[in-house]
Amino acid sequence: MTDLHDIRYVRIGTDRLDESVEFATRILGLELVERNSQAAYLRGDDRDHNVCYVKGAGTGHVVGFEMASSGLLDLAATELEQAGYRVRHGSAAQCEQRRVMDMVQFEDPTGNCIELVARPAASGVRYFPSRDAGITSFSHVGLRTTDAATDETFWTQQLGAKVSDWIGDAALLRIDGVHHKVALFTSQVAGVHHVNFQVREVDDIMRSWYWLCEQGVRIAFGPGRHATSGARFLYFYGPDDMIYEYSCGVRIFTEEEERVHVPRQFPREATSYCTWGSKPDIAEFRAAEAAAAGDASNVG
Repeated sequence: MTDLHDIRYVRIGTDRLDESVEFATRILGLELVERNSQAAYLRGDDRDHNVCYVKGAGTGHVVGFEMASSGLLDLAATELEQAGYRVRHGSAAQCEQRRVMDMVQFEDPTGNCIELVARPAASGVRYFPSRDAGITSFSHVGLRTTDAATDETFWTQQLGAKVSDWIGDAALLRIDGVHHKVALFTSQVAGVHHVNFQVREVDDIMRSWYWLCEQGVRIAFGPGRHATSGARFLYFYGPDDMIYEYSCGVRIFTEEEERVHVPRQFPREATSYCTWGSKPDIAEFRAAEAAAAGDASNVG
């Protein structure tokens, strides 16, 4: 079974490269590391980059995860191939584009493009924010799933993730002590649903909320507090309707807590997403609530 070390990056294809970079720096608060005619690399921590915008919406979305060694990467690739998944080994050019020494690429059952990488580049220069949003690190992604049960089986049995909690049939998945590094969202299509950055404290979230509203940024959800992880959060829209999230205070399991934790089942209703009462302006959340209402009306 694959042992993912950490989430590493997200690659987002866009026909609005200039607008995406401007949003990421002026609004989101990321540091622009490098920009060329085809891509822009940005970060919010000491990694080489967390987000790479790639020219051309047709390039889609990619999520990269780090393996602890090249040997474990090779083992993971072999296990995936033996399980029937088509694994593509990265070329020298692809590795250079991702700032890694080695990589493989494959798709989950929904069709989300996943990359496993070995020896990704770190940075010897500290992260310098373009806006003081309080960002401390790139933390997780929301991934769309067209079949939550099948994708959960893939992530847990093939990639070694563990379920922390469920909302409806969609799992929140951890690969280390952090409550989740992947959150599944029921959808009709594949792709990245949202990109999360941790901030220092709830004051950072509230300051950003007021500032984002002044800038005319569309708020997707929050400020609020998740019932599952306990994190305080704020979601907002960027170019191409990509959703970004600031959060703080996410639950981190100790080794003992991980050993005894039993995932909790939350219903598909508003209070499972936010204990404070915020209502999401997000299609997948609205669809989940509608489905839950339909299920309730069919109970005799």
